[in-house]
Amino acid sequence: MRAVYPARWPLRTSSDPSRFAGATRLQLHRGGWETKPGWIIVNVEERDGVDVRSSVTDLSMFPDRSAVEIYASHVYEHLGYQQELHDALAEASRVLMPGGRLRVAVPDLEVLCRLFLERGSDLQAQFMVQRMIMGGQMEPFDFHKTGFSEPILKALLREHGFTDVHRVDDFKVFNDTSTLAFQGVPIRLNLQCTRGPIHGRRGAC
Repeated sequence: MRAVYPARWPLRTSSDPSRFAGATRLQLHRGGWETKPGWIIVNVEERDGVDVRSSVTDLSMFPDRSAVEIYASHVYEHLGYQQELHDALAEASRVLMPGGRLRVAVPDLEVLCRLFLERGSDLQAQFMVQRMIMGGQMEPFDFHKTGFSEPILKALLREHGFTDVHRVDDFKVFNDTSTLAFQGVPIRLNLQCTRGPIHGRRGAC
């Protein structure tokens, strides 16, 4: 069953919940810009293909349990770990229906640290690796605030009500940084998980 919504939402910055009232089985692409039939792109920047302009921490325009899938590639590392990251995961948990799927891709900090140390005699390579750790910093939203290892990210997802958390090599959904490698070494950490049943845990609706 496909998502139930018009073929194309007009771009808006408003979080007016009436816009998506009654919408069900939505597929949300957070922070992306590659269009694909059936997916609603939510991005803080106004780019071609973006359907909803909003921060990754704010999905208030979407009703509770209205999404069947959320995809977020190299988004969460741009959030502060004190509050922003928890807000974003809580929103994903709220919007997903029980059994809905969350796909998350972030830079693998363990791999990047190893690459940085192994390339100590190659300053250009070291600079490129630290750039992947800290962000390209070419625009205001291109700064990284949080680093993730597999155990850290899995623990955060479970804290916010997600189950069946497991690593995958390639989501095979979008052509984006979820397949990123450096000098032949994959540097992405791709986790897929399921929205668990609703009961009183952090991030539950």
